[in-house]
Amino acid sequence: MKETAKESKFDRFLKVIETGCNKLPQPAIIFMFLFLITAVLSLILSCFHITVVNPASGAEVVVRNFFSIEGLYWFLANMITNFTSFPPLGLVLVMTVAVGFCEESGLIETLLNEKMKHILPALLPYVVAFIGIMGNIASDTAVIIIPPIAGLLYLAAGKHPVAGMICGYAAVQAGFSANLMVAGTDGLLQSITQGVVDNFLGEGVLTVDITCNWYFMAASTFLCTAVIGFVCNHFVDKRFDTYVPVEGMEIKRERQATPAEKKALLWAGISMQIFLVLIVVLTIWGPLGVVVGKEEEGARAFVGSYLLKNLVTILVFFFAVPGIVYGAIAGKFKSLNDIYSAMVKIMGRLSGYLVFCFFCAQFQKTFSWTNIDQLLAINGANFLNATGFTGYGMIITFIIFSSLINIFITSASAKWAIFAPVFIPMMILAGNYHPAMTQIFYRLGDSATNCFTPFSPYLWVTLKAAQDMYDPKLKLGTLVSNLIPISVVLTVLWIVFLVVWMMLGIPIGPGVTVFMPAS
Repeated sequence: MKETAKESKFDRFLKVIETGCNKLPQPAIIFMFLFLITAVLSLILSCFHITVVNPASGAEVVVRNFFSIEGLYWFLANMITNFTSFPPLGLVLVMTVAVGFCEESGLIETLLNEKMKHILPALLPYVVAFIGIMGNIASDTAVIIIPPIAGLLYLAAGKHPVAGMICGYAAVQAGFSANLMVAGTDGLLQSITQGVVDNFLGEGVLTVDITCNWYFMAASTFLCTAVIGFVCNHFVDKRFDTYVPVEGMEIKRERQATPAEKKALLWAGISMQIFLVLIVVLTIWGPLGVVVGKEEEGARAFVGSYLLKNLVTILVFFFAVPGIVYGAIAGKFKSLNDIYSAMVKIMGRLSGYLVFCFFCAQFQKTFSWTNIDQLLAINGANFLNATGFTGYGMIITFIIFSSLINIFITSASAKWAIFAPVFIPMMILAGNYHPAMTQIFYRLGDSATNCFTPFSPYLWVTLKAAQDMYDPKLKLGTLVSNLIPISVVLTVLWIVFLVVWMMLGIPIGPGVTVFMPAS
């Protein structure tokens, strides 16, 4: 990190965070201890018979004792499946191999040197931020792909590549709720919201559509792009010195592409275009446009389609096909054995990640099985409900509360399933706010802190990628201390943006206003 002659109090604060996080042990060890702490905590809480009532179901939630016979049976039966069913595991493995074809074949190096080297450095953070925010329509896939590509773009532009990875990661995670398009998250949260509305108001009284937040979230895309790009450009980038490769690391510098490489790049682009045309045709007129679960009806839509539900598989071929085509024409892949060797080399980088996944999966599953996650969320919601705040104070408090809970429980749908039955009726009764508006309050709080919470496995994935690509000595603190300012500034300005939007009375979605419709 860059040393400055005179540091502000905020810089010193970030340095304390960076130093503290850098002293943490390896991520696998951290999650091993978190797993043990959760197990012991479940024993203590169960001994005191700590319970809460789930507002969604009305059922009593009891803390399960990990050290009971039930806990022993559960762990023995589920330890392996906890690991193998861990969502980031398969996603990272297959996407790393797919993108690795582009890297090992030399496609990325040539593409950056030929097409990206003249991009204006001052605009790059805004470009990365916009791509990252829009990329979240691919859900967790974007957080695997975009940070490494952002690092390469920064390197090609003469900027520090780790700063680029931070910008890309912040865009995907902190701007998770924003998008110009209706995404899968909209459908997931809307279904929970509609269920709560039906229970509270009665079925058929009020319909909450999947597009209920569309206008606000589309506008938020430009806000998030501007904020993340500005903070990265004027703060994060300035905290990094000029990048100097660590001794022994092979960093591919700018050079003139050979005629064979230019030819290979052309054909790689053609193969990618052919693939995209095929996907578009299959989506508009073929089976990829059919809604999952409605095959017999022949229902077609983008949201819920086989394309969107299976986007990871599509993206694997999207990267692998041009990578292999380029490698074959450029002479990098002369036989199937060369392609196999490239795959083995790529997989060899992931040994540490597999160890991390094992312990992270055990912690997350145990945290959920013991019901400590529900205990934390429900008690927090009950406390906020009891504060008696009204108006904008109530809204801002709810957003901040959601942000804090999000640090520990990263699943958006899991938290909303607990919060919605509490806060939707509360917001209707206290301020006559439309349920879709309450959903926006939640989404603002649920987004910004995504980027720096150490409980997100993708933060560790990004750290490992940065270590492998640019700096083996890079520590967690460097990422966290640069992500926190992005999160804080974005949260504040997003709340201001929300307040102004509400004061102007602009619809938040098609036919949806801030307040409940007149009866």
